[in-house]
Amino acid sequence: MLGLAVTSHLFPRLEAEQFGAGRLTKIRAQAVSGAACRVVAERLGVPGRLAAAAPAGASVEGLASTERVLASITEAIIGAVYLHHGYDPTAAAVVEAFAPEIEEALDHPVDFKSALQERLAQRAQAVLYTVTAEHGPPHERIFDVAAMIGTELVGTGSGTSKKAAEQAAARAALDSYAPRASIGSGVG
Repeated sequence: MLGLAVTSHLFPRLEAEQFGAGRLTKIRAQAVSGAACRVVAERLGVPGRLAAAAPAGASVEGLASTERVLASITEAIIGAVYLHHGYDPTAAAVVEAFAPEIEEALDHPVDFKSALQERLAQRAQAVLYTVTAEHGPPHERIFDVAAMIGTELVGTGSGTSKKAAEQAAARAALDSYAPRASIGSGVG
């Protein structure tokens, strides 16, 4: 329901025929990502409401602050609203709740992995992402990822999901290669 509501909102704004479905897909993915769901949940006071509704003696502060849990709860809330009120009112509420995230994705699309891969494809190269470490408790797991071109380490990143860590590593790789004339050509 979340993805459908945001896609339905974005489609007419992006002139999909002109820009292609790929751009719509990337912007939608950013606007409804786990990180975006967490921000929306926090803005709507979900962690506080969970803590207030928890049984006496239960500790939900740790769980109620993680991206994965808040994203899942946000999607569950949207599903419950849909079941109770139907598509149109739910879609309108979703678009309103996610409006800042939608605008941010439109104004500043973030897909460092695709940008890096496109740059490397021009040189017939590819990047491989490897999880180098996982740390933290299961509900607050942090992943460390290395971006490799062949045997060369080109970037590292950390995040609360493997995808977020890969994006951070790709961004680092793009930043490190920005001033260079060519990736892997020996120039620079």
